[in-house]
Amino acid sequence: MRLFGTSGIRGVADKNLIQLALRVGLAVGEIYGKVVVGGDTRTSSDAMKHALTSGLLAAGSRCYDAGVVPTPTLALAAGGFDAGAMITASHNPPEYNGIKLLNPDGSAFDSEQQHQIEEVISGDALSVAPWGEVRGGEIYSGAIEEHIEHILQDFPTDLKVRVVVDCGCAAASVITPYLLKRLGCEVIALNCYPSGFFPRAVEPIEANLGDLMQVTREAGADLGIAHDGDGDRMMAVDDRGRFIPGDKLLAVFAREAGAERVITTIDASMVIDEMGFGVTRTEVGDNYVSAELKKGGDFGGEPSGSWVFPAISLCPDGIYAAAQLVAIARRQKLSQLVDGIPCYPLLRGSVTVRGVGMPQLEQRLLAMEPLLVDNVDGIRLSFKDGWLLVRASGTEPKVRVTAEAKSEARARELYDSGIRVIKECMEE
Repeated sequence: MRLFGTSGIRGVADKNLIQLALRVGLAVGEIYGKVVVGGDTRTSSDAMKHALTSGLLAAGSRCYDAGVVPTPTLALAAGGFDAGAMITASHNPPEYNGIKLLNPDGSAFDSEQQHQIEEVISGDALSVAPWGEVRGGEIYSGAIEEHIEHILQDFPTDLKVRVVVDCGCAAASVITPYLLKRLGCEVIALNCYPSGFFPRAVEPIEANLGDLMQVTREAGADLGIAHDGDGDRMMAVDDRGRFIPGDKLLAVFAREAGAERVITTIDASMVIDEMGFGVTRTEVGDNYVSAELKKGGDFGGEPSGSWVFPAISLCPDGIYAAAQLVAIARRQKLSQLVDGIPCYPLLRGSVTVRGVGMPQLEQRLLAMEPLLVDNVDGIRLSFKDGWLLVRASGTEPKVRVTAEAKSEARARELYDSGIRVIKECMEE
């Protein structure tokens, strides 16, 4: 039974997911004796959390409820527990929900831990502790303040910049605006109240951040910041109201960290390789970046907006990233900084598919005669003037396509070739 995708367990919040949450709680509670639980603002998160908590308690685990918190806030709190469990579907639409399981160092459960949970659930050997070992749940009320204080240690409190913050009415609403005010910022709040009815599509991509870009321009702000559903991602807008591509933010944060070795994903721009960093590439997914950082590395991230500061936590921390970017904007206009980073034309997209296997796609793609083939995640074809990546999504029934080249025409040619091959396979 395969339950975990690239970012935990995820699905439409129906009776099956609620029942699964109970079983996950029983399985986790059988192995981990003390667990802290949090959730995002989705309308189904309370029901999911209660189901998971019931399982944890019934299995004999001691369970602490941290309330509505971002994932990185819960990850930091997990340092005082055997494990953390976050109820969230991250950037998925509001009808979805899910479970992220976290280690005390902030990293997501690795493949061995995931397999262990799946085996317990699928083995139909779930057990309930004797009544004398079952305890009541407890409240853990200090997670947000602990996260704020933890971040404040690393930054001055006179960051007098004007910043527009768009939390999408999701979990970061309870922390980012307050943190930035304590750092000395003038905060213009946009969608910064908790609500499960997200006013914009919750994934912080350029197409969903038109209001943030407009307000940043009109307010004469120094920058704009946007989060996803659980606050582990952060994307940004510069002082000219322009969306900053994730590949450029990756370079900005890596430079700020003084990184020698950067861990990033296979879909990140080739620019990061050309900027003098030692680069290690992983499968797409912040859990793979975090796992590689355990072996070494100064900074990790992926262009979707997940930024991992290993000295702080192995969980992507969009809240810390927001503070870091504000500190950078205090010293230099982001528009100038971003324009100084080289870039190549890069296209990203996806095709919704059913019944198309990667071996079928790979066979056709190899006919393009690449110079190098990388199968770390899907298939990446390298050419003398660019590259093409075709990979199955780990969270949706989609095949994702990324292409980058030295010219716009070549990037478009590679991208269109990838889309064409996928559609041809679907028609067979």
